[in-house]
Amino acid sequence: MVGGERDRAKAPKAAESIRQFSISFSNDTINDLKTRLRNTRHFEGLEGTKFHYGVRPEYMQTVVKYWLNKYDFKAQEKYFNKYNHYRTNIEGLDIHFVHVKPTLKPGQKSKPLLMSHGWPGSFYEFYKIIPLLTDPVNNGGTAEDIFEVICPSIPGFGYSEASHKTGMTVHAVARIFGKLMSRLGHDKYYVQGGDWGSAITIVMGLLLPEHVKGLHINMIAGNPPMAQLIIGSYFPSLILPAEDHHKVWPAIPMFFDMLLEMGYFHIQATKPDTIGHSLTDSPVGLAAYILEKFSTGTNKTWRDLEDGGLNDGWQIDDLLNNIMVYWMNGNMASAMRFYKENVALLFGDINK
Repeated sequence: MVGGERDRAKAPKAAESIRQFSISFSNDTINDLKTRLRNTRHFEGLEGTKFHYGVRPEYMQTVVKYWLNKYDFKAQEKYFNKYNHYRTNIEGLDIHFVHVKPTLKPGQKSKPLLMSHGWPGSFYEFYKIIPLLTDPVNNGGTAEDIFEVICPSIPGFGYSEASHKTGMTVHAVARIFGKLMSRLGHDKYYVQGGDWGSAITIVMGLLLPEHVKGLHINMIAGNPPMAQLIIGSYFPSLILPAEDHHKVWPAIPMFFDMLLEMGYFHIQATKPDTIGHSLTDSPVGLAAYILEKFSTGTNKTWRDLEDGGLNDGWQIDDLLNNIMVYWMNGNMASAMRFYKENVALLFGDINK
C-alpha cells in the first residue's frame, strides 16, 4: 500500500462523521404555525362528555390560545439547546441524538447509557432526568452511578431522517443504535427504553449481548393466553398470586377498556399515511391527537375531567415542546409508520 492510500485508509469516512447542530425555530416557520393556529376551525363539544369523546374542544381552544399568545418560541428554542445535539449517518440515514457527558473528578468513571423513546414521545422526554444521571451528587444521588447519556431519535422521529423504504422495524433500529454506540467509542454500555424504546432496547440486548451490560425498561408488552384468561376468571389462584389478581381480572372490563383506547394503534398499524395527511397539515389536529394520549396514557380516570388531567399532571410548555418536535420536523406520518412496520414483522403483511 502506497503512502497516500495508507493515509486515506486511516482517515475517517465523511459519512461517519459526527456533526453538532442547534435546534432552530425560524421566524418563517413560527409565522406559518401562528397563521395555521389563527385559522383553526373549532367545533362545539357535547355537554358533560369531558374527555370521554377525546380531547374536549373547549379545552383545545385554551391550548391554541396559549400556543399562539403565550408560548415563548425563542425561550423554548434556547431550552431545547441546553444539551448538545448531533447527527451522524448510519446505514444511509442521518441519525439525531442528544449527548451529555458528565463532569468527572479525578478517578471517577461514567457509565455510557443509551435511552430510547417511543410514540408519541421524543428525545425531549428525557430532559428532566438527564441531570439526575449525569450529576447525581447534586441531585440526591451518589457518585457511584454517574452516566454519560445518549438519547437518539428513532429514524422518522424527531430530528432523525425517516427511512425511504419499508423495513424500519425495532430490529433495524436496534442495529442502528448499536452502531451509534460503537461510533461513539462505547464497546460496553447500558440501555433504557419505554414504549417502542422498550422493544428496541430488548432487541439490542438480544442482538448485542456482548455489548449491552444492563437493560432497564419501563413498559412490558404482552398478554396472557386466552386459556389462562378464561381459567383465571374462575380460578385465579391457579394462574397468579392473590396480590396480582387485580392486574388481570376481571378480564372482560379490561378487554373493553383496551378496545376503547387502542383505536390509534389499529389505524397506525394499517393506514398511517391516511391520517398522516391531516396531522402533518394541522397543528391543532396534531396537538389534539398527541394530548389525548398524554391524558389517558397517564391515567385512564382522567377521562372524567374537563381538562383530561393535563393541567395538573403536566406543564403546558413541556406538552407543547414535545408536539413541536413533531410539528417542526413534519414527521408524524413517518413516526406512525413504525406501527405498521412492526405489526408486519409480527404478523406478516396484513394487506396481502
